[in-house]
Amino acid sequence: MINYKYAVIFCFSLFPFLVHGENRENLSIKLEVERAIEKGLNWLNSEQNATSGHWGDPDYPALTGLALRCNLGSPAYQVRQGSGERIKSGFDFLMSKVQSDGGIYSKGLASYNTSICMMALLQAKEEIYEDTIRKARKFLINQQSDFDRKGTPDNNFDGGIGYGSTWAHSDLSNTHLAMEALYYAKQTLKAKEEEGFDLDWDAAISFVSKCQNLSSTNNQPWVSNHKDDRGGFVYFPGKSMAGERKNTGGEVALRSYGSMSYAGLLSFIYAEMQADDKRVLAVRSWLSKNFTIQENPGMGPQGLYYYYHTMAKALSLSGANQIEDRTGELLDWRKELGLELINHQSSQGFWTNENGRWWEKDPILVSCYAILSLERIFYAL
Repeated sequence: MINYKYAVIFCFSLFPFLVHGENRENLSIKLEVERAIEKGLNWLNSEQNATSGHWGDPDYPALTGLALRCNLGSPAYQVRQGSGERIKSGFDFLMSKVQSDGGIYSKGLASYNTSICMMALLQAKEEIYEDTIRKARKFLINQQSDFDRKGTPDNNFDGGIGYGSTWAHSDLSNTHLAMEALYYAKQTLKAKEEEGFDLDWDAAISFVSKCQNLSSTNNQPWVSNHKDDRGGFVYFPGKSMAGERKNTGGEVALRSYGSMSYAGLLSFIYAEMQADDKRVLAVRSWLSKNFTIQENPGMGPQGLYYYYHTMAKALSLSGANQIEDRTGELLDWRKELGLELINHQSSQGFWTNENGRWWEKDPILVSCYAILSLERIFYAL
């Protein structure tokens, strides 16, 4: 049974993530970050469709949800002035994608799109969206896999959430995004929500744990016993985008990688797990030893900006200003990541990844990841 604690309690007990106070040196980088956000938003908002209010491919409303979140979270006063109509038209577009089942999607990737759009609706803090949020919440809860209902034996994908529709299995990326939306919805609606209808959080953590390279809590045959993998995460049980290696006994094992390891830590945070749980300690240790902003560890440039986004969320929610790397050096992740993003911003204000894996050649998607990461850094500073 998961022992639930408030996330703020979790935040200040993370070692080797170390918490320190603000100092004057932060002011300069904070101003640079704010300017980069403003420049990025100016470009991003120039890409909004003036007729329908959407950003990017209209078949994937998550792109509009991400752009709306960038606007709502911006500290840049000049960008936010006069943005009411822009934001309203964006939300009107999202509402046009609400389906009869409560999901917010168009042609596919129903869980992914719903989770991200639901976060935008929650961030708007508008009463008119409450009914839509409730229905989206129910939709996501109903996406949780439970193959045992059909009389099958215990399944590795039970408790997780996948893309939905023809995607038959759960994965850690969709699961942590759904847990994020459901966690914040639970905080927002807890005084009004009907009793007893919630995600099976224990089952969700059981699935997440089956994605972790930790033999003491995961008995899957693919779990790596290599020191470079211990505590990290893979995409789903039996599959790592970072590939395979051989265990000492010759068995095929899966490599851990950065973006999914931050997704694993975020899952633990949203489930309000004890900070001294061995699974939490193990992933924190892996992330510390593999901390870098030069690549997505284990994946190189693939999914780099998704990695930045999950990193910024996980470390800011953990209350961590510094992280101890494998050499024992204390690094201020906010400055490291902030300067990296600033240095790779184009003169027009957007970002893109030369490696196109997972849509990262799309400047709208990548710019949203970058702006949301910078906003986390700004407020963490």
